[in-house]
Amino acid sequence: MAEEVMWAGRFVSAVRDGKWEYVKRSRGIRAVVILAETDEGELLLVEQHRVPIGRACLELPAGLIGDGDSVEDSAEAAAARELVEETGYRPEAVENLGEYYSSPGMLSESFTLIRATGLVRVGEGGGVDGEDIIVHRVTRADVAQFIAAKRAAGVGIDAKLLLVLGSSSAS
Repeated sequence: MAEEVMWAGRFVSAVRDGKWEYVKRSRGIRAVVILAETDEGELLLVEQHRVPIGRACLELPAGLIGDGDSVEDSAEAAAARELVEETGYRPEAVENLGEYYSSPGMLSESFTLIRATGLVRVGEGGGVDGEDIIVHRVTRADVAQFIAAKRAAGVGIDAKLLLVLGSSSAS
């Protein structure tokens, strides 16, 4: 059966395909998520208010591929740009770790996971257009406790942080 667009906005569209209703990114925009670690072994996490959940959320830095002026945007270029924008750190190296789906029963959106290393502080970060992003530098040894404290304080926890929690117990 053909996909029927029920509603389309600038960034997302609600579609129906037979009995399935789901949401997808509009205009072919894709997402990138950045696993950034300093030379001192600290992970960069960001905290920002997210309208859909009505509260702040703790996340890995992330952004959109192809939403700017460059139609030839790559996941690696977008990751480097978004990392500077959100955290104020520029990576010397980025590594594409593959494509993942965050909620395939409801969203067609995937994200490309990028590892960023050789981080150099080049600015304050904080995002753009009133994003008011708070940047946290957390050692792998402290990440589980840090996430638990944020959850206890009422901050939402992005499911992609399970990747960080799983890797911190293995380190």
